[in-house]
Amino acid sequence: MNMNDMNLTPVGVVRSVIEKPCLVARAGDLHWDDDDGPRSHDASETVSEILIHPEYMNLLDGIEDFSHALILYWAHRVDAAGRALTRVHPLGRKDLPLVGVFATCSPARPNPILAIAVKILERKGSGLLVAGLDAVDGSPVLDIKPYLPHYYAVLGARLSTWMNRIIDDLKEAEQAAVHSFSGRERSAGSNRDRIKS
Repeated sequence: MNMNDMNLTPVGVVRSVIEKPCLVARAGDLHWDDDDGPRSHDASETVSEILIHPEYMNLLDGIEDFSHALILYWAHRVDAAGRALTRVHPLGRKDLPLVGVFATCSPARPNPILAIAVKILERKGSGLLVAGLDAVDGSPVLDIKPYLPHYYAVLGARLSTWMNRIIDDLKEAEQAAVHSFSGRERSAGSNRDRIKS
């Protein structure tokens, strides 16, 4: 085999309500697409179906015995210009350093192969219902592996300063959303109490 010409064969396709990526390569960097609708970045609760091609259906046997799977898929909406990017601001944030794409999880990369751990909800024949898949509808699935915490999790892994900053920002946003929801719940409860009086 000529190592310069590798051939990948998709084993299936993603069916999802996510119609387009939220983070796109444009003008030499990453940018957020501000359109409405389900976005890949908000996919933690999104339920998607992975439809395995009939000739690979038996490869799913036993996957339902696991709670989670690692999905490798091709980010098919990344165009040639996006695949040519070498350096980006992580998540398109200009307050973060410009780094090489291999230091990020950006979909814009020479081979737009993305990986994500998802929760397995159900296997239905050649279909696998999962939660948390951030792939856009129509994304080719390259591989599925059971998620093994002892194999994939690395204790004491070091992260860059900017990645820790992203994680802290996400935690703060999550806590703010929980507090906002709790406030609405308390407000709704007091309104119900007033109505009963």
